[in-house]
Amino acid sequence: MRRKSTEGRFAERVVHWVDDAGAAETIVIWIERKQGAVWAVGRAVNLEQRSTDEPRQGDYLFEGFELDDALEAANEALEDDLSVSESDGHPEKMRPFTRAELLKPLERWFFGRR
Repeated sequence: MRRKSTEGRFAERVVHWVDDAGAAETIVIWIERKQGAVWAVGRAVNLEQRSTDEPRQGDYLFEGFELDDALEAANEALEDDLSVSESDGHPEKMRPFTRAELLKPLERWFFGRR
């Protein structure tokens, strides 16, 4: 069975806006845990229109070992995208990524792999 690309994602936010031509766009920002204890933050536009659900290398905004750095990168991207969405007339309220929401899946990921 093929591994689903969202398997390692611990948290995700979806922002909606319109592009310059007025077409709807969906932006997904996520935090995932990769092999080697690496945290990664991804951001992709219109994933549903891609032929595969695998993220591209260019989708990653951050890769590193510190959870706090990943949270900072994810929340900066989220804040930027929400700001654009609001300026386009599509204001959305979304909670920021938090350490607490990542700890539970991290424990499942860690202890489930023994």
